[in-house]
Amino acid sequence: MTDRDTLIADLVTANRILAHEGVVDGFGHVSLRDPGDAGRYLISVSRSPELVDEGDIVTLGLGGAPAGPSAGETRALYLERPIHGAIYAARPDVGCIVHNHSLSVIPFGVTGAPLKPVFHMASGIGDTIPVWDIAERFGDTNMLVTTQEQGEDLARTLAGHSVALMRGHGCVVAGAGLRDTVMKAIYLETNAALLLAARPLGDIRFLSDGEMALSWATNTGANPLKRAWDYWAARAGRAGR
Repeated sequence: MTDRDTLIADLVTANRILAHEGVVDGFGHVSLRDPGDAGRYLISVSRSPELVDEGDIVTLGLGGAPAGPSAGETRALYLERPIHGAIYAARPDVGCIVHNHSLSVIPFGVTGAPLKPVFHMASGIGDTIPVWDIAERFGDTNMLVTTQEQGEDLARTLAGHSVALMRGHGCVVAGAGLRDTVMKAIYLETNAALLLAARPLGDIRFLSDGEMALSWATNTGANPLKRAWDYWAARAGRAGR
């Protein structure tokens, strides 16, 4: 396999993992910045993540049009491509983006209740998670991010953070690489579920800044990250990928 084939296989595995772990369902998507051209990214055509395979991965420019080896692509593409293009344009440090409708996360975007790490595996989500409300600038919409202007507004809310919630919709998760971003998205959902379970029991003690930094550095070390990826890949039927 070429390096590009390996990237595509990993992106397919990421789609399958996110679906199997309940982060995405029939909707949601994950993209990977093209390491050979920072002005492009790899993403599936419009397909449910659990069904994505290697032939579904295309290359898009930051404006959302097929580019490079995918120029002339005629299959339907995700409507919310502006999420990915706008964030990549605004954040040179971001190499992977996950957009999902993670169910346990939704309540925090509609209430303003703080969503912060309460256990070490979720330390990568950060201490501050902003909420983006599409209605503030764009009024009544179908709640989807379908224009470049909307994508750029979302990117401004995300700013330098790892996660932004989307009121009444879902969230975006950004990271440096594919595997650490998948880890972040999975444990964001788990952390939200834990918070919802803990809140009725009493006061919540969140992780400190130091605990978050030290935990995330450990979680994303070469061996722990591979260990987690191999586990999720096997559960999703992609063992050895």
